[in-house]
Amino acid sequence: MPITEPSHLFKALYFSKDEQEIERIVSSNPMIFEDINWKPLGGSKSNYGVVKNQQSNPIAALIEKITNSIDAILTKKCILSGVKPNDKNAPQSMDEAIERFYPNNNWDLTDQRKRQSEEIQIIADGKGPFPQRNKHATSVIVYDNGEGQHPEDFERTFLSLLKGNKNDIHFVQGKYNMGGSGAIVFCGKKRYQLIASKRYTNDGDFGFTLIREHPKRETDQTKETWYEYLLVDGKIPSFSIDELDLGLENRTFRTGTILKLYSYQFPSGYYGFAQDLNQSINEYLYQPALPILTKDTKERYPNQKILVNPLFGLKRRLVQEKNDYLDDYFSLNFDDSLFGKMNVSCFVFKSKVKSFNVKETKQEIQRRYFKNNMSVLFSLNGQVHGHFTMEFISRSLKLNFLKSHLLIHVDCTEMDYGFRKELFMASRDRLKDGEETQALRKYLAQALIKSDRLKDIQKRRQHAVDIDTTSSSNQLLKSFTKNLPLDSNLMKLLSKTFKLDLSAKKSKKKAQPRKPGKEKQEIPFEPKRFPSRFKLRAKNDGGTEITKIPLGGTKTILFDTDVENNYFDRIEEPGDLQISILNMQSNDAEGGDAPGTPKALTEVFNVSKSSPNKGTIKIGLNPKAPVEVGDSMQLKVTLTAPGENFDEIFWVKIANPQKKKENAPKMEDEETLGIPPLRFAYKDKEGKATDAVSWEDVELATNEQMDYSTVMVPEAEGESLKQIFVNMESTVLMDYKSTIKNANEEQIQIANRKYFTSVYFHTLFLYTITKNRGYQIQRKDEEKEDLQYVDVGTYLKDLFDNHYSSFILNYGGMEEIMQGVGD
Repeated sequence: MPITEPSHLFKALYFSKDEQEIERIVSSNPMIFEDINWKPLGGSKSNYGVVKNQQSNPIAALIEKITNSIDAILTKKCILSGVKPNDKNAPQSMDEAIERFYPNNNWDLTDQRKRQSEEIQIIADGKGPFPQRNKHATSVIVYDNGEGQHPEDFERTFLSLLKGNKNDIHFVQGKYNMGGSGAIVFCGKKRYQLIASKRYTNDGDFGFTLIREHPKRETDQTKETWYEYLLVDGKIPSFSIDELDLGLENRTFRTGTILKLYSYQFPSGYYGFAQDLNQSINEYLYQPALPILTKDTKERYPNQKILVNPLFGLKRRLVQEKNDYLDDYFSLNFDDSLFGKMNVSCFVFKSKVKSFNVKETKQEIQRRYFKNNMSVLFSLNGQVHGHFTMEFISRSLKLNFLKSHLLIHVDCTEMDYGFRKELFMASRDRLKDGEETQALRKYLAQALIKSDRLKDIQKRRQHAVDIDTTSSSNQLLKSFTKNLPLDSNLMKLLSKTFKLDLSAKKSKKKAQPRKPGKEKQEIPFEPKRFPSRFKLRAKNDGGTEITKIPLGGTKTILFDTDVENNYFDRIEEPGDLQISILNMQSNDAEGGDAPGTPKALTEVFNVSKSSPNKGTIKIGLNPKAPVEVGDSMQLKVTLTAPGENFDEIFWVKIANPQKKKENAPKMEDEETLGIPPLRFAYKDKEGKATDAVSWEDVELATNEQMDYSTVMVPEAEGESLKQIFVNMESTVLMDYKSTIKNANEEQIQIANRKYFTSVYFHTLFLYTITKNRGYQIQRKDEEKEDLQYVDVGTYLKDLFDNHYSSFILNYGGMEEIMQGVGD
């Protein structure tokens, strides 16, 4: 039956499950949906490029809808407070808006968070759960109880492009009114999206329109198609309502805005809306201004117990789950002339969680926290605007061991505007590959390496693995290097990468045995929730400089405290470290040593601050122009605490730049070959040689899985190959030995030797060639259909697991090396 009333048309569109049902409504009502009733989005048929060149990821595009909802609610709150959103008296940041409009929020409490989250809802619609339906059959509803719009204002708000409607409102995320259009390209094949709204003042009609991609026809004069929206009788269709039952959680629709995105194209691997989408929203909204609610339906998942989930960002989730999943977390705060202010938080996950083994733990962490392969998150006002993958951790930080267990968050909110705007694309979903991004990448890597905190965690984990480092297999390697001709191409190749033991006659200083002594016993640190002490770790008489800071260099100053490690990073009752300059004495040509007018700290120093670590807080000071050698500053460092803060006041002096120290040549131990040790791995090491390792040992040491299908696992640290684990119970070896008829013990030993020799030296040479030639390896991600960086170690493991080892075993050519090893 043809539709004649606007209310009937809206309900028919809204309750359609997918774009196929929308298509049937469109085709059966030609009078409503004739060409004359469609108008180009933004008023121009050239809008295809603007809409198409938005977010490259459907989740990032959906996040823009949620961000717009947060903006709408904060804008409504501002108007209700009696202040125009673009007025100078309006909040100047999103944090200020939350403090002003929600002064007593308790959203970390479950009931309070649930109640607030109902103001922004993301609801699934569609025909049944994933296994029984087409993967693009899920439609998405986004609702907010924000300011809403009158029907007559749709064209200058929802349906405009590049108008900059929010550009003079400082407390919202959006600027140019185009980010929300990015989701259109992921709405099925026809790009249907429904927009409906009623102004919060409740003094107008409820308006709605349908957006789609214009069906290209031969009569069209444009080269590309465009996006268009529906008008009826030349205006946005509307009707009067008091309330509508639209399937929202715990409420009917009265005012605000509601959208529906039909047949939304979720990425591969999204099998459950509430679970998978929740994780992604948390990742992209690291610390959202407001809680959000996601909802699935009984119709789609009749056996699912939990269909409604309030969420509040990844940071809160990490802190709430820290006891189960986190080994450590800490923050570093920087104020630098390069970029302004930046806060960096690092979260290190456990090697084993709950009852999971190493492999299962890695999979669980990946599923819960790295669904979108984002290891380093760059956010603005809590929304992630770009990221680095785990490639940054293995290549830039050289922490291969932590590459699957480390998440880094970089808060860019307080960065200098000029630097920050060069970091992110206008679509707010990826970083520009420009000067500023490269400079920030380099700075971040150097700062994290210099802090030593992550490197200490990696070392602690490596030392916890029980592997005998005095392996007798070293004798095999010595035999190999001595049996290779010194002028051979193989020797020349290896010597470019490894420091070989080229001559047994070469004089080397024997390592002196360590004298036995009493081991220093570490006093257990007993942290307190709030500090009871804070003390400078240096002699301080109040008048003499406690340290000299080299011009152009950085000096680290240490403080002792008894507060817990996460004092600066926890959500509830966090503390802070504040630094200021009280006095300055300038070493100018005219003389005089009277205190001068203090400057702002950031005019004098680039500053770094660390969160507490077992009772130690570090600050780093790097002098910058126009500071000169001989200048002195009196600093005040304050550790905040309830009741009374703790202050330390002291003087520092600027000294001459430090001369670069020449590194003395290191004396090599006689047993050090320079090439990585060979380790034999078995499923169970009991009954094996004393230097044998188990598969679980290998997983703990390398963060790489070993089972019957695995041939070799290399342990790498950055670009350095530390050791090579060869699996002596691999299917490849078992199959190879099964081809020996009536095998005796000697033949079995020869087969074993051929196997580990072939695997070890092929690994060595492949690694050497790959490193020397500067190859960077990428592999296609099957789920995300894009290329991901792979470190050399992972690449070589994968190579041997995929028939390469079978080839080299059966090809031969290792007799000479085997002879040398056997002698």
